[in-house]
Amino acid sequence: MNKEFTFTIKSISLDENYHPSDNTRITTNFANLARGSHRQANLRNALKMIDNSFNALANWDNTKGDRYSVELEIVSVNMDIEGSGQTFPSIEILKTHIIDHKTNKRIEGIVGNNFSSYVRDYDFSVLLQQYNKDQPKFSIPENFGELHGKLFQYFVNSQVYKDNFKKPPVICLSVSDNKTYHRTENQHPVLGVEYLPNESSLTEQYFKKMGLQVRYFMPPNSVAPLAFFFFGDLLNDYTSLELISTISTMETFQKIYRPEIYNANAAAGTSYKPNLKNLDHSLTQIIYDREERSRLASEQGKFAEEHFIKPHQHVLDKWSQSYAL
Repeated sequence: MNKEFTFTIKSISLDENYHPSDNTRITTNFANLARGSHRQANLRNALKMIDNSFNALANWDNTKGDRYSVELEIVSVNMDIEGSGQTFPSIEILKTHIIDHKTNKRIEGIVGNNFSSYVRDYDFSVLLQQYNKDQPKFSIPENFGELHGKLFQYFVNSQVYKDNFKKPPVICLSVSDNKTYHRTENQHPVLGVEYLPNESSLTEQYFKKMGLQVRYFMPPNSVAPLAFFFFGDLLNDYTSLELISTISTMETFQKIYRPEIYNANAAAGTSYKPNLKNLDHSLTQIIYDREERSRLASEQGKFAEEHFIKPHQHVLDKWSQSYAL
């Protein structure tokens, strides 16, 4: 049964010359930036923001604030369902590399960071919407997210993953504007102050089926917590530079896409409820179409339904029932 599922990995540099491939989800953070007449300036400015953020956090032995730069690699994971040679773009993630200009070393960073998945689009934008259509009360379908979660864990446990990456992935997302977060006394030198949510969210439950835990930290120089999804021990399994590479990369994206939260002019307090209608924030000099991004999520979910879910429904159902985590 497992022989029917094989993965291939392709990667491309995310730099100012990046052009999204045909298989890239258009709603992906970096792909959205790399479109239109401002694409090169968008990418150049975003990458500079990442470098500046990294140096601000990695400030030891870095008096001029220019010791490091970050290189980003887009990792596309394609999946062959039935050994036919035809693949479906299942997952797209980011890999960070750290350039130490003082020692002239290239240091491997963290894989994961940004997370894109057509099947997740299907679950949230097609399956969940259809299930709740004309229903008086919102509810979740039975086994919601289980197929996606098993496919993700199958990939992370695969030999292909182990051959390409030294450590498990860390995925970094924005906080939810539906929850309230409370500051704790726990503080990490790189991740910053830990916050605890008042309740679990659908996103947390979805990522839990992917085998991932979550913790919320507001790094130094930041104004809002970030959600870190991980396997194992986030605080001890990764070096300071590895963690900084994820923080600087993903907080930069959030400043662009959710400036009301991550580019707010006031930092989160002891009790914090994110507000996407917050007017007291600053905009970056990077152009981004939020409305288009939301609309395309539905289109991409339908693409997954047509080209992945429906054609392979029987095989996927049988595999999901037999695959033990």
